[in-house]
Amino acid sequence: MRTFQVTVDGKTYSVQVQETTGAPVVTAAPVAAVPVASPAAPAAPVAGTKVTAPMPGSIVAIKVTVGAAVSEGDLLCVLEAMKMENEIVSPKSGTIVAISVTPGTSVSAGDALISIA
Repeated sequence: MRTFQVTVDGKTYSVQVQETTGAPVVTAAPVAAVPVASPAAPAAPVAGTKVTAPMPGSIVAIKVTVGAAVSEGDLLCVLEAMKMENEIVSPKSGTIVAISVTPGTSVSAGDALISIA
């Protein structure tokens, strides 16, 4: 017997499902509403120049770390879009203050990738 919690039209039910060789037996009984944690406060904006995705795609590699010094034109990350790898380079010299993505992250055009101060 396996127990699951299911919410239907705002009501939470505890559902027990028994695996059998025939049709499964399902019982449902209302349970107390499960408290939902309030959403986390949005992170404070990071100061600096935000480097954004120029097109939708997937991050293949991050070539810098937070705290690293970069020069204008240095490779920051690689974005794969339409089966092509696009190098995202630093628009200015400075220090990496935040990295908002990891390899494998899907991004949309305009999403923040890295911040440079």
